[in-house]
Amino acid sequence: MNEPRRRGPIASLVIGVWNTVNFTRRLVLNLLFLLVLPVLALLLLAALFGGRLTPLESRTTLVFAPEGRLVEQYTCDAFSRSLAHATHSHDCKEVRLRDVLSALHAARTDKRIERVVVNVQDMEPSGFASLREVGAALAAVRAAGKQVVAYGDGFSQGQYLLAAQANEIYLDPMSSGGVMLDGLASYRQFFHTALQDKLGVDVHLFKVGTFKSAAEPYILDAASPASKEADLYWMGDIWQRMLADIGKARGINPALLSNYANTLPDAVAAAHGDLAQLALQQKLVTGLKTEEEVDTLLTQRGVADDNADGGYRQVPLDAYLQHINSALPQADNRPQVAVVVAEGEIAGGKLPAGKVGGESTSALLRQARDDDDVKAVVLRVNSPGGEVFASEQIRREVAALKTAGKPVVVSMGDVAASGGYWISMNADRIYADPSTITGSIGIFGLFPTLDRSLDKLGVHTDGVATAKYAGAFDLTRSLDPGVATTVQAVIEKGYRDFTGRVANARGKSVEQIDSIAQGRVWSGAQAKDRGLVDAFGSLGDAVADAASRAKLGKPDAWQTRYIEDSTTPLSQLLGGMLQSRAGIALLQHSGSAELLLARHVQEQPVFRFVQDALAKPGNQRVKALAYCFCTPQ
Repeated sequence: MNEPRRRGPIASLVIGVWNTVNFTRRLVLNLLFLLVLPVLALLLLAALFGGRLTPLESRTTLVFAPEGRLVEQYTCDAFSRSLAHATHSHDCKEVRLRDVLSALHAARTDKRIERVVVNVQDMEPSGFASLREVGAALAAVRAAGKQVVAYGDGFSQGQYLLAAQANEIYLDPMSSGGVMLDGLASYRQFFHTALQDKLGVDVHLFKVGTFKSAAEPYILDAASPASKEADLYWMGDIWQRMLADIGKARGINPALLSNYANTLPDAVAAAHGDLAQLALQQKLVTGLKTEEEVDTLLTQRGVADDNADGGYRQVPLDAYLQHINSALPQADNRPQVAVVVAEGEIAGGKLPAGKVGGESTSALLRQARDDDDVKAVVLRVNSPGGEVFASEQIRREVAALKTAGKPVVVSMGDVAASGGYWISMNADRIYADPSTITGSIGIFGLFPTLDRSLDKLGVHTDGVATAKYAGAFDLTRSLDPGVATTVQAVIEKGYRDFTGRVANARGKSVEQIDSIAQGRVWSGAQAKDRGLVDAFGSLGDAVADAASRAKLGKPDAWQTRYIEDSTTPLSQLLGGMLQSRAGIALLQHSGSAELLLARHVQEQPVFRFVQDALAKPGNQRVKALAYCFCTPQ
């Protein structure tokens, strides 16, 4: 009988350590499971028994207090959004524009809503087209005879654009922010010296368009005169419009507001640094009150409720939306106008919400084309552009919809420039806000070479090839003049394609389009004057136009439907759990939320987008980009 083989001391040590590690791993996983399981069980119970809506009573105040920035579609799933809300995290703080407009539109005629309170101090910078649309909705509530009251401990100019629509604006007397009307700016970092002189990285730019300045930071140390000229032109138009909007709402001459912005330091000094008193003197606010004093005022005007924040009967925006949605019919067989949202950078493949995928967005448009219930389509575009081929994929689907006999109308949001215009140009009609950022019809490509950088480290590239240009796209070698000629020819061909397609879609000559293209950015008003946009209007105007083109009859004879990627069932379940009061309370008093929300990364957009484009797998050596870095601050 053979005796079992004995292990040596080293093998026994290794096996013993491995068994210990394995046991520890299983122990930790089991403990985590035991920790998470009861939390999920409690959240499920909260969703089942604690998520019922409280009836909406008469004389209720709608509290409009958006947290985060206005978006066309969520970039985070329902679970992540609810988790961020429950833990007061800045991640995933977003407010969907369509929800805000829907709530304000309903509040205008809802007899249960007595007034609207606006608190925008937690709203992050958003595009001016979106802000103007929300501002118009608040103005409509006010015009309907319902009081709108705004309060804050300070207002940025974007926030103030909304607050200005209120009947009364109250600012905290100890405000350290006041009302900041300081104009628009577009500043970027430039890396030519750092890349070329310090690191030895040569970035070769290939472009068509005098004003196509998106990649200038890689090759210059300051903005070109053409870039400054174009940026100042369209930003000046948006700035003057914002002053006009505020002036109209507050009864102040826009010239006085412009003077306030240009002489702000002198005005602050004259007010002895008291920004609250300065805002009151300039008639930018109605009065100075603390938050408690505003709550007392609202309680006196409304209905007292000791269980509510502030002490008055109220309903927050998200709860009011649930009331609105619960009142909608569940089954609706009316014909549909489908809305497909294209928000974010355009890139190839299938991408999540918040980005525009050449394949994923095309699939949504194809779904609308194949659905017999869909009679017309609105493409809502809020994109600075991206990859040319991905943009072309989406444009082809727009053309295919029209060929199938389904009208397509484009509604431009804050920005629909470069590739964002590429996917828009074939629509039957293009709507934009006068403050939309659009145009930027131009193409560029980047090709970095690292030979000098490696040379500084003593690393050199050498070898052989069977043809003259084999290995010519190796980043570790200097750029061959023949390769430069090839890339430039590809970029020029892309520009000819772009301008040719725009000319064909807009019924103009290529020469006419070239004269307003060249990569130049326009405001929506300037674009309309140049024939790139058909009409001013909101998303609602675009939907109504699409329904009219499809001959769907009166508004009550058809319905609007958003076609989007479905949220996973698990995300929907967990999101629903967290939206209940019990779920929020549970997470606020546990460490689970902080564990789940332990990351936040910020990057320079100019680096991130180009890096992502260059990092895409595949054999494509030259990638043309149609992108616009054109968001003012």
